[in-house]
Amino acid sequence: MKNIEERAAILLLEDGKVFYGKAAGKIGTVTGEICFNTGMTGYQELFTDPSYYGQMMVTTNVHIGNYGIADAESQSDSIKIAGLVCRVFNEQYSRKMANESIEDFFLKQNLSAISGVDTRGLVSYIRHKGSMNAIMSSEETDIEVLKKMLAEVPSMHGLELSSKVSTKQPYFYGNPEAKYKVAVLDLGIKKNILENFVKRDMYMKVFPGETPFQELKEWNPDGYFLSNGPGDPAAMPYAVATAKQIVAEGKPLFGICLGHQILAQSFGIGTYKMHNGHRGLNHPVKNLITGRSEITSQNHGFCVNSEEIRNHKEVEVTHINLNDNTIEGMRVIGKPVFSVQYHPEASPGPHDAEYLFDDFLKLLNA
Repeated sequence: MKNIEERAAILLLEDGKVFYGKAAGKIGTVTGEICFNTGMTGYQELFTDPSYYGQMMVTTNVHIGNYGIADAESQSDSIKIAGLVCRVFNEQYSRKMANESIEDFFLKQNLSAISGVDTRGLVSYIRHKGSMNAIMSSEETDIEVLKKMLAEVPSMHGLELSSKVSTKQPYFYGNPEAKYKVAVLDLGIKKNILENFVKRDMYMKVFPGETPFQELKEWNPDGYFLSNGPGDPAAMPYAVATAKQIVAEGKPLFGICLGHQILAQSFGIGTYKMHNGHRGLNHPVKNLITGRSEITSQNHGFCVNSEEIRNHKEVEVTHINLNDNTIEGMRVIGKPVFSVQYHPEASPGPHDAEYLFDDFLKLLNA
């Protein structure tokens, strides 16, 4: 239920910049790397995307919560963002299929938010200064105390977070009678990726991210998948080793987002932390194989080294970002292995890139 009295809240950035607003959701104090998403819809899918674990989200769209929360739209079993910063936190919603308000959703899952913030000014500031850690509080108003708390928060650079959101036990997804079996390495997977595989007659066994390759292989799958997820790919040697062994086996392999970065790492191609990252629903990408352009959904703060991948003899760049020419896709020469940096499953976002799931299906069929 709504707090009867409005309560002040503070957002403090790592460099000392302060923003003021009103408390929403749970009264409390949260920390994380601050980032922003430019999407105009799909806030529930963003909140529950495991790739956002450890991050405080700023939404650039003014109204958040105006169409409520619908259980079926969550991309995981709980909210994964560390906290929310928005302009207007709408407790009243106007969609019949919604189950509850955003306020009830946040309170039920113990998530704090701050509303009434000048999000245009905030986004402009962090676009210029770059991503950084932040602390948000509706219970502590002393800036010096907040600064001390914030100083103890580790940088996202070098931080391994995938194990925090990966499944703890293997589980099955889809129809056991499906034509194909796909072993999924869960680094922080979104539900709609699995749904896209189900639509293409695939049955999945989803494994914890730290599962050794031999255990995946013992299930005798027709192909493999490396999922999206949070954190620094350079801090995940366990996943890189698994990817290397999957490639060596020679069966089809598809990777998305963090999975794309892990695949690149398995070929000795480095990754780096971006100034701000790509987070939104309208990022233009060019498919260098077909010459077609796509509008894509994206959520990543790390990227594959462009020079290293272009000079590598075993891989080929397949997609580039038309805004900044960063690498958006690659394939392994002579092997049924490919990956993309963006999210073809959308949820939220456009469906221009859904054909990539069909490309994976063709490899399974070959």
